[in-house]
Amino acid sequence: MNINPLDILKNVKKLQESMGDIQKIMESLVVTGRSGGGMVEIDMNGHMEIVDVRIEPALLKPENAQMIEELIQSASSDAISKVRNEMGSEMGSFVTGLASGAPGTDK
Repeated sequence: MNINPLDILKNVKKLQESMGDIQKIMESLVVTGRSGGGMVEIDMNGHMEIVDVRIEPALLKPENAQMIEELIQSASSDAISKVRNEMGSEMGSFVTGLASGAPGTDK
């Protein structure tokens, strides 16, 4: 098996470019986690930072405090799961491209 060092360098460059593409995708990613049938929604970016929270105004009563806390926790978990799924999907296509010899492309 002959391995050409120049081919390895070319693949490293493609790998770096592909990783940069994945980082850009994750930076622009925003998912919405929901709970309580959409009564609580949380937007989260690809860095798993919460960027927005929406709570159905009808819930905002003192006697609903514990339920609201649980719905926020559930919506956060849903958003985290969605970010992880997106990350897994992006990395899966990256690995597929890497295995085909052209990182970041599905062949």
